[in-house]
Amino acid sequence: MARLFRYIGHRLYTTWATFWFVLPFVLTYPVQWALSKWPAGHRYLHALNRGWSHFFILMWGMPVETIGRANVLPAGRPAVYVANHSSLIDIPLLFRTLPGWLNVLGKSSLAKVPLWGPIFGRAYLTVDRNSAVSRGRALVLARRVLAEGRAVIIFPEGQISRQAGRELEEFKDGAFQLAIAAGVPIVPITMPLNHRFLPDVGGLRVRYSPLAIIVHAPIATTGLTAADAPALRRQAQATIASALRPEAGGLPEASTWRATPPSPPEPAPHPASRQKSPA
Repeated sequence: MARLFRYIGHRLYTTWATFWFVLPFVLTYPVQWALSKWPAGHRYLHALNRGWSHFFILMWGMPVETIGRANVLPAGRPAVYVANHSSLIDIPLLFRTLPGWLNVLGKSSLAKVPLWGPIFGRAYLTVDRNSAVSRGRALVLARRVLAEGRAVIIFPEGQISRQAGRELEEFKDGAFQLAIAAGVPIVPITMPLNHRFLPDVGGLRVRYSPLAIIVHAPIATTGLTAADAPALRRQAQATIASALRPEAGGLPEASTWRATPPSPPEPAPHPASRQKSPA
C-alpha cells in the first residue's frame, strides 16, 4: 500500500510541476515568438525567461539554497560563468540566480525542440559539439556577446554528467580560452542537487527535492595567455567539484506501484564443485 501511495504522489507532483512549467509558456508564446524574431527584443525575451524561471520554480514549491550570492557579478559586467551540468533544470536555475541580460551556450539539439526550440535558437547561442566549425563559430559569437558587456554561461563538461552529483566529466578548454582572450573573469558555479529533482533519464521523472546553487569567487584572467587555459580549466573544475555533495549522488529511482519481484536464488553449486581437491 505504501508503494501505491508513493506512486500516486509522484504522478500528482509530476503533473503539478509540468502544468506550472507549460502554462506560462503557452500564455506568453506569441510574445516570446515575436521577441525572438526581433534582435532588439532579445533583451526583453531574456527578462521574460527569467521571470518564467522564477515563477515555475516558486510554484514547484521546493526550497532553493543560494550560497555565495556576493560573488555574483553586477548586471552589465562581462564574465564567463562555468557550471556543472547534471539536469534539465540547470539553465532555469541559472537564469533565476544570475542578473542582467545573459547569454547561454546550449547544444544545437535544443533549437530543434518543438515550439520552444526555435525561440531558444534565435535568442541564445547553440553549438554542435561534434563539429569543429560549429564550435569555432560559437566561440566567435560568444566573444561578441562579451564585447557588448554581457555575461555568457557555458557548461564546460559539454554534456550532462554520466555520474551526476558524484563526478564531473572532463572539462573542455573552450570556455577558458574565451575568457582569457576577452580578458574577463571566470566564475565557477556548482549545482549539486539538480539531478535529484529532474534527472536526464530519457523521460519525464520529477521528484520533489531541495535545490542548491553555489557561486564561487571569480577567477581573474588578467595577464593570462592561451597557454594558461589548461591550468585555469583545472582550477575551475576543482573548485566546482569541491562543492558537490556525493551523499546526494545517483538518480532517483523510477516510480512503480508494482512490487519489485525478488531476485532469483543463485543456483546451487554442482556436487562435483564441492569435492575437495586432493592434498
